[in-house]
This record gives sequence, structure tokens and C-alpha cells, in this order.
Amino acid sequence: MSAIFITGVNSGIGNALTKAYLKKGATVYGIGKRSTAVHSEKNFRYLSLDLRAHETIPIRLRTFLQEVRSFDIAILNAGILGEIKEMTDTALYEIEDVMAVNVWANKVIIDTLNEMQIGLGQIVGISSGAAVNASKGWGSYSLSKSALNMLLKLYSREMPATHITALAPGVIDTPMVRHITEAVDPVKYPSAKRLKEGPILKPESAAQRLIEAFEKVKKYESGSFLDIRTMK
Repeated sequence: MSAIFITGVNSGIGNALTKAYLKKGATVYGIGKRSTAVHSEKNFRYLSLDLRAHETIPIRLRTFLQEVRSFDIAILNAGILGEIKEMTDTALYEIEDVMAVNVWANKVIIDTLNEMQIGLGQIVGISSGAAVNASKGWGSYSLSKSALNMLLKLYSREMPATHITALAPGVIDTPMVRHITEAVDPVKYPSAKRLKEGPILKPESAAQRLIEAFEKVKKYESGSFLDIRTMK
């Protein structure tokens, strides 16, 4: 039976991936911020964890994963958007808050898994087209996803036994996307209008597409940044 590690399992992509893997009979170790688990299946393990509290991550993970020897795949999915606004109006502490979750928490997680000598067949970091598009208003998020891409590329040079990829999943109907399409001014920030008018996948469909993509990415060089919408 396969073992899967997923962060951000309470909603959106992480929740849909968790459901899909559980249906396949995998054992899922899920990380989320809610105090209680969102799934009750016997092969689901849940840890409530604030990813901003970097100093607590190693301690909590060591207890949570003490019986785990290896994961088929670790999906680093948890992330926050930050406020959509111009860089000039964005304070450093706002950027730091997004980076804390989207980048540095993932570094601490990878380091802890390595220190625990947990075998990792594959790591996929959920990235975004925002990492390269530099759309107006997306400053904090774009910076964080660009940094995530490079972080994973650097780890790919140090972890040759693990295939590592940063993967943009396309536009999916998540709380983050709904906030952008419903609350962000489409005139001031045209990317919000493009997002709303383009195709938006339901999480369940996106999860199946992603699971298939996780296998396809293995034919690309470890450390690559890939967009599911342009993969062949």
C-alpha cells in the first residue's frame, strides 16, 4: 500500500487529492491548520499544524511520522495568497508572511523528512504560473512561488534519489481562486478578469489530472518547473 504526504488538506486541491488517494487505498498523512481532521477514513492520518510556526514543525513531524519509513510522494500544497495589491503598497512584513508559508515552511518540512531518513520517491511542490507571469497585484504570491521553484531546484541537486518538481496545476475552483474572481477589482487588476473568464476546473477533476501528471513529470529533469497546461 502506498504512503502519501500532503500539506494543506483542509480545502481546495489538497482536500481533493486526499480524497482521491484514499479512494485508491493509499495511506495519506495530511497536514492542515484546522484543529480537527476533515476525513475519517481509517487510512488517513492527520496533524493540525501552523506552518508559520517554523520552530514547531520538526518537533510535531517527528512525533507524527515516527513510524513512517518512506513516502511514495510528498505533495507540498499548502499556500496562501496574500493581498492582491501593487508592490509599492505592499509592506515587507506582508511579503514575509506569504514567504513563511509558501517557501520557508516547505524548507523546514523537507529538512525534517531528510533528518528523519524517511525515503522520498518523489516531491512535488504546487507552484503557479504566477511564478513567471509577474501579473500586476500578485507581488507577494509571485515572489513566493518563484522562490519555491528555485528552492526545489536546489534540493534536486542535493537529493539525487528523489525526483523533485515544481508544478503549476492550472486554475482550480478553490477558496483562493474564488476570492480573486469575486473580490479583486478586475479593472485595476486585469489578471483577475482573465482568471474569471478562463476555464476553471472543479477540484475533483483537477485531482485526477494532477495524480496522472505526477507520474508524467518523472520523465522531465528533476528540479524542473512545469505547467500542467503545457505538459506533453
